[in-house]
Amino acid sequence: MKVLITGASSGIGRDMAKYLSSQGHELFLVARDKAKLEELQQSLKTRTTIIVMDLTVTSNVKSLYVVCKNENIDLLINNAGFGLCGNFTETDNNRELEMIDLNIRAVHLLTKLFLKDMKRRNQGYILNVASSAAFYPGPLMATYYATKAYVLRLTQAIYYELKKEKSKVVVSCLCPGPVDTNFNKVANVHFSVKPMKSEKVAKYAIDQLLNKHKLVIVPGFKMKCAHFFSRFVSDKTLMRFAYRIQKKKME
Repeated sequence: MKVLITGASSGIGRDMAKYLSSQGHELFLVARDKAKLEELQQSLKTRTTIIVMDLTVTSNVKSLYVVCKNENIDLLINNAGFGLCGNFTETDNNRELEMIDLNIRAVHLLTKLFLKDMKRRNQGYILNVASSAAFYPGPLMATYYATKAYVLRLTQAIYYELKKEKSKVVVSCLCPGPVDTNFNKVANVHFSVKPMKSEKVAKYAIDQLLNKHKLVIVPGFKMKCAHFFSRFVSDKTLMRFAYRIQKKKME
């Protein structure tokens, strides 16, 4: 199987690459950090192609598809993304627009372009990496939460379209809680609860996608419980809860 992973130089993307390589799959890894990609490439067991590219630039996203379209990618993992913490009126607008370009625009474009090819072949997998943030409003991380809600709802809608078409293409959305990655450094926060190991999240996500065709993948018992019970709580209560969590992260 040929696998394309964005945001592959660290965190969940890196650990997905390691796990998929251990399963014998050929990899195409995308990130901005060439040194980290080369280091990862050397540690993997299977054929690996690295692609150094900034996916906040829309033309690069289209170029990535052109580079890979003839490879007949079997699994696309849209993992690249970042967050930013702070009051909405005080956070850097240009940085937030870059976040929207990466977290939404790149995911949207790559999903659409590769999905068309997969539908023609009537096979393939797409895993869009969102966050538990997708389930809630997110004061103090308003833009990040909104981008992940987009990813979740987009994936769910595509899933149903494929189901109605009786397509064999599988789409899933990964919605982890806190994970021990470089995310908190980029977002300028620290987690107030113990994060899961990214290796564990990566393996769980891949297994749930490939073996169980799970639509929404939520790793960890605590996060599953939190998601379940949030359905019985008002949006205003969820907002207060989310605000307190983000406030603690910023302290």
